[in-house]
Amino acid sequence: MHEQEHGAKCHVRGCMNQKVVRTKACQEHQAIWKKYLSNHNRKQLSGFRRMLRSSENQPWQPATESHAQPHDEPAPEVQYATYFMPRRFYCVETICAPCGVVIAWAKFARSESPTHIMEFLERVYPTEESRPDYICIDKACLVLSHSIANGSWERWSQTSRFIVDAYHYVNHRVTDYLCRTWCNPAPLDGSAPNLVILDYDKHGQPYYKRAFNTQACEQLNAWLGGFESIMRKMTVGNFNWFLHTMLFYHTQMVLEKQEKKESTRSEDNNDDSADDSD
Repeated sequence: MHEQEHGAKCHVRGCMNQKVVRTKACQEHQAIWKKYLSNHNRKQLSGFRRMLRSSENQPWQPATESHAQPHDEPAPEVQYATYFMPRRFYCVETICAPCGVVIAWAKFARSESPTHIMEFLERVYPTEESRPDYICIDKACLVLSHSIANGSWERWSQTSRFIVDAYHYVNHRVTDYLCRTWCNPAPLDGSAPNLVILDYDKHGQPYYKRAFNTQACEQLNAWLGGFESIMRKMTVGNFNWFLHTMLFYHTQMVLEKQEKKESTRSEDNNDDSADDSD
């Protein structure tokens, strides 16, 4: 993108000088360019990759750009100092049904911010009729706060409720009143009877359980993680095609499993009916 817009100009952020031939920086920023080449030559990177695999951190190795984003805390978008190498997308966001069927996916460039999440939801569910009753997100409390602040909650509150998935909910702050009150995936006070149902164990004892699988997207992410090593080396076009194809196959597998379960359930019911008639 920088090359297309600025042509032969320096690849240092904010610099509009002409770059030196066969480099990506102007004369003023040659020191930055040489440091980049030193840190990214083949010998250095091979040792750097070994360091990452063994979880070591040597003081003479260049620092890595790591931006871990807590699920219940806002994180600012990262601004990089140079455009010497193309940046990777921050993450792939998916929307799944509780059964595992993939509904939509999108790439987030710089962060998984509440603003980007709400824009994604607005594109996928443009009308009130299309919106689900519950939207389960690992940072639902942040999305809810953002939605209330920008006024969109006035529309979304008519149809939907944001809840945190069960896996991430235990790591959210106990003191977060908004999260604990409105984003609880399994409230036992009767405020969300569609999320918690009463069931019985083999001894006939009653117990509460979640009515839906709130971790469908996390399970999908774990499955996609098996392809990460090859996907991170693809061009944008190949990445889009490959990911879309794999998500399509995943959805077909989920539907096939659902059909098999339904067929088995029907056969069991028929056998029980035959036994009763005998």
